[in-house]
Amino acid sequence: MFRQYKAHPWHGVSIGNLYPEIVTAFVEIVPTDTVKYEVDKDSGYLSIDRPQKYSNVIPALYGFLPQTYSGQQVAELCNKALERTDIVGDGDPVDICILTEKDIVHGDLLVKCRPIGGFRLLDNDEADDKLIAVMRDDAIYGKYYRIQDIPSQIIERLKHYFTTYKDIPGSDKRRTYLADIYDVEEAHDVIRRAINDYKENFWMIR
Repeated sequence: MFRQYKAHPWHGVSIGNLYPEIVTAFVEIVPTDTVKYEVDKDSGYLSIDRPQKYSNVIPALYGFLPQTYSGQQVAELCNKALERTDIVGDGDPVDICILTEKDIVHGDLLVKCRPIGGFRLLDNDEADDKLIAVMRDDAIYGKYYRIQDIPSQIIERLKHYFTTYKDIPGSDKRRTYLADIYDVEEAHDVIRRAINDYKENFWMIR
C-alpha cells in the first residue's frame, strides 16, 4: 500500500528482527557535517541543533536506534554498574556510533549495523549511553566483533569527542563524564532494556 506520510524515524521505523545482534539505526550526522543535526521529536524531520563551533567533529556516523528509550531499565543497569542509585535515563532514544570505511556524505538515512560495545556516558547524572557499532558487511570494520578489536586510536577519538563536545569554552566544568567502556554483551543488554523502556513509555504509539 502506498505510504502517504513519511515514517517518523524514532517511532515509525523498526529496529529490525535481528536485534540486538543486527540493528537498524537512523543516522543524524556524519563526520563532514559542520552543523549538529538532531531529529525534531514532534515532526521527525532533521533540525539544526547547533553549529559545530570548534574543530571537534564526530569521528563516525552518529544517530540513534528507533523504538528505544533511555528510561528506568537503562538507568538501572547504569546504577548497578557504578554502584549508585541516583542516575536516571536521559529520556531520549539510545545513541549509536557506526564505524565504516565508506565516505557517507549526509545523514537522514537508515543503516544496518552490528553493535560491538559501548560507552557508559553520564550527562549531568543522566544515563546517556553511546553504543559503538560497525556497518554490516563493511570491508574494513566488518571483521571486528568486540570493542577490544577496535584500534585504540579510534577509541581515543570517540572518547575525546563525547567527553568534550558539550563543554563551554573557558569553563573548567565538564558536562559529560565517561564512566566505563563495555563490551558487546552489555551493549546487547542496553538495547533490550531500551526497547522495554520504549514499550513502557510509548505503547500507545505502536
